[in-house]
Amino acid sequence: MPVNYVRTLTAQARSARANRHLGFTLAGVAGAMNAGGFLAVHQYTSHMTGIVSSASDNLALGAFDLVLDALGAMLSFVLGAASTALLVNYGRRRALASEYALPLLFEAVLLLAFGVLGARLSEVKGLFVPATVMLLCYTMGLQNALVTKLSHAEIRTTHMTGIVTDIGIELGKMLYWNIDKGPGNPARPRVTANHERLGVLCGLLGSFFGGGVAGALGFKVLGYVATVPLALLLCGLAIVPALDDLRARARRS
Repeated sequence: MPVNYVRTLTAQARSARANRHLGFTLAGVAGAMNAGGFLAVHQYTSHMTGIVSSASDNLALGAFDLVLDALGAMLSFVLGAASTALLVNYGRRRALASEYALPLLFEAVLLLAFGVLGARLSEVKGLFVPATVMLLCYTMGLQNALVTKLSHAEIRTTHMTGIVTDIGIELGKMLYWNIDKGPGNPARPRVTANHERLGVLCGLLGSFFGGGVAGALGFKVLGYVATVPLALLLCGLAIVPALDDLRARARRS
């Protein structure tokens, strides 16, 4: 990828184009981790709605060990999101070019660790759940918080419920029949769909789906090591601003 293009994806000055392109890429990564990770840990790790629902169901059924599993996964996701806030604010207060790149580099390291050590981590018990589940939930929380912050909550990449809902809303607007001829009046404004937003939403959904297919096939054929290319992709997205900061620091010293 051209250096200047990569630099714009995680730049401090955001643009709608950069948000879209980064969002599509990270949605693909999230889809691959969510679907492929399911084959590894037998649990979807970005779906906090389902995890919270399972906790309430199992609490009602008296399956307290499964409640602890769900709470451990949810806590890992929360800590991942909190880590992004810490890293972004650290970079922002120091005017680093890698303000948004730091969480991606951290995520790349975590995915690399998962790919190399996943088989061993699956045998290590964490807080209440296997370390693999906690690591993937933490990673998904890290990524989702990053995209939320840099896009001002306009883009999500790790769960599709809101995206599919918004697609339905825009389709409903598109299908609405404005009976009035002409531009309408203030008392009866015309209903129009936001075609650009609909395109972005469909792109995110398609990227997540495509990533899910690739991730599932990768885990099926390669096992845990299938996450290594994802880690390298994230590193490629984030390394340019990080190197910019290192060069700037070297010039000051």
